[in-house]
Amino acid sequence: MQENTIIREDSIMRKNSYSISEIREAITRLPEEFEQDTDVVTVTRHGKPVMTILPTSAYETLVQTIDSLLETLEVLQDEELMAAFRQGVQELAEGKGRPWEEVKRELHLE
Repeated sequence: MQENTIIREDSIMRKNSYSISEIREAITRLPEEFEQDTDVVTVTRHGKPVMTILPTSAYETLVQTIDSLLETLEVLQDEELMAAFRQGVQELAEGKGRPWEEVKRELHLE
């Protein structure tokens, strides 16, 4: 098993690496390993990564992040929506906006 630390600006990811033959024995210890000090396990064949194992919570966070990014990209690609957004930002910068409290009262949202 090899242990690496990957450092990003916003987090430190602890990563262990096992060969295919090592993972057969280590797989039953992975839940405890994830609880203690490992975020990701890479499985290698002939020294090359072939799969990654991660805790369910990390997987769910990854899926939510990807979904959010896809939604953001969809919004950014909508030319009409982005034009309206830019116009709104420009109008606010020019002082043309109205206070939210005033709009809520007008729409009977209070």
